[in-house]
Amino acid sequence: MGQTAGDEGRTAKDRAVLSASAAFDGDPSCIGAARHLATGFLAEVQAVHGLPVSERAMGMTELVVSELVTNAVKYAPGPVMLDLQISQGAVRVSVWDSDPVLPDVAATDPRRVGRHGLEITLAVSQGYEVHREPVGKRVTALIALADDPGGSIAGRTTP
Repeated sequence: MGQTAGDEGRTAKDRAVLSASAAFDGDPSCIGAARHLATGFLAEVQAVHGLPVSERAMGMTELVVSELVTNAVKYAPGPVMLDLQISQGAVRVSVWDSDPVLPDVAATDPRRVGRHGLEITLAVSQGYEVHREPVGKRVTALIALADDPGGSIAGRTTP
């Protein structure tokens, strides 16, 4: 768990940043390790810090981490970094890799097998962004931690 710099004059609770990070070598075995880090992090957020984390949020976070890290391993040679941060009732999943090429959703093709990771991520996330960095890129997805009392995903509206 980390803490931000430059936050003098704020209370300890205001300064606390619930986060976890890991750097991986890009070997396919890191995909499982990344999922394990994500579920362990959210379990700690709930058990130690008392923030509600729905079963849906736990599963969707694990899925998004798996998809984003898999894409990084598959398409970008070298290291992969995973950052998880709790922010405004959501978990921010951020994956950095060394490839500057931005991901793109493949055209619809009912015969296509695979290459659905980005589609899945977009479907289950409340927010998504991708940015080039001085080296590589960072893909970030936002997943609400709690469902509303009516059973809908928090942060999503239904028509």
